[in-house]
Amino acid sequence: MMCRKIGLFVFPAGILLCGLGQDRVALGQVGERTLNRSVVMIRSVQQEFDYVTPWKQTEVVQGIGSGFVIAGRRILTNAHNASNYKYVEVRKEYEARRWPARVAFIGHDCDLAILTVDDDSFFNDMVALESGPLPKVNSTVQTYGFPVGGRRISVTEGVVSRIQMDVYSHTRADSHLVVQTDAAINPGNSGGPVLQDGKVVGVAFQGLREAENIGYLIPTTVMQHFLTDIEDGRYDGFGSVGFSFFPGLHSISYADYLKVPPDQQGIVILNTLMHSSLEDVLQAGDVITRIDDFDIDNDGMIEIYGLRLHMAESIERRQIGENAELTFYRSGELNTTTAVVALNKPILPYWRQYDAEPRYEVFAGLTFVPVSRNFLEAWGRNWITDIPHYLRYLFSDSDQLNTDRNRKEYVVLSEILPDEVNSYSGGSRSKVVESVNGIDIHSLSDLRGAFGQSRDGFCIIRFMSTTAPLILDSEKANQHNAGIMTKYQIPAEADLEARP
Repeated sequence: MMCRKIGLFVFPAGILLCGLGQDRVALGQVGERTLNRSVVMIRSVQQEFDYVTPWKQTEVVQGIGSGFVIAGRRILTNAHNASNYKYVEVRKEYEARRWPARVAFIGHDCDLAILTVDDDSFFNDMVALESGPLPKVNSTVQTYGFPVGGRRISVTEGVVSRIQMDVYSHTRADSHLVVQTDAAINPGNSGGPVLQDGKVVGVAFQGLREAENIGYLIPTTVMQHFLTDIEDGRYDGFGSVGFSFFPGLHSISYADYLKVPPDQQGIVILNTLMHSSLEDVLQAGDVITRIDDFDIDNDGMIEIYGLRLHMAESIERRQIGENAELTFYRSGELNTTTAVVALNKPILPYWRQYDAEPRYEVFAGLTFVPVSRNFLEAWGRNWITDIPHYLRYLFSDSDQLNTDRNRKEYVVLSEILPDEVNSYSGGSRSKVVESVNGIDIHSLSDLRGAFGQSRDGFCIIRFMSTTAPLILDSEKANQHNAGIMTKYQIPAEADLEARP
């Protein structure tokens, strides 16, 4: 899994937009004239936060991408073209004017976003594109966009070679349906439409570093889920299964042990995610054989859209809050139940986060932040091997390691701003906080109150990875705190509460 994540890449300067107009037509009906009134170039200015010292931001970067107009006077593009944005503008191929735009909706998990242009006249001569079905393997598709920042729309043709579930490299963790093609997809193409028979069958969004002429597009099944989701005015995201499993029924002995009938296929539940919508529905040793109308085989695959895909696709068809019917065996008895489709977020999310200022707490020069992928990536390109072993273990197995139902997140000492009061505390950097002054730390918001509860004049911070505590003089810490905040130009207030 991790190797596949590293191998995939998005094109940071790649969004393809299509013009949206009063009428929806298929490109094949009107040809190139419609094309240049549907596809637009996107210019974005983006800036990320430093998750070690989170009141700071990294350098400003600019990118060029593509997008396309859809019904409702909207522009559809990739989320990675508009994430952490400071300014976004769009341009038509046939005119020099640049139109300021804004992000109306963004789905980082599916790498899709909707842009709008406040000056509605932008859309007067634009044409909205229609969506088509999933393309067939071995069929031909055309990719449109502004690769490498060219001023003219570029068209490349290729063959669909594979359709499967795979990692979306924008968040570097979420997996959804992808369509693989050998059509050239280069920086600048991202967000552009991929057409077949004049209709959009996907959005260009990423490529594969280790191979030539392998690009990926987001299929219309994912597009339509995103567009349906935002109809109520907000984006909720894709639901997850909320459990881990393994293909145990490949072993006849194991199937007999679980009392599953001969020739019955399915998957064996290992555990359910704490606080998930399935925690009280399933248990370890259950064998799921069917989700809704889809039979699950021993590899966890189902037949859907005429393809053999991962069973997660049966959940991704549904919106958050909808129900799915599960059929499973428990101790040899067949059961049917209904489960609610939910986000089922883990304690330590595996995905990269965008568009939210990082939360932090600074006390006596000690900087605390939630453990997140963004924080771990501060170790560089090879962060997964370079981070301390206890952080790597926590990232990989946080759900199994955590037994505290009150825990909301893990908190780490990310940085130490040198001062007399925190001298000799460098050995505690990057360690995960267990308690402060005897108070268990379940979230970042617990810190502020815990620091106010000194014990015999000392502040005692204990960490999960070591038995040696960090001891501060409480009186000195409080006396020096304001001066440290001023000296290092740290904002006095920080949002400590986790956002939904």
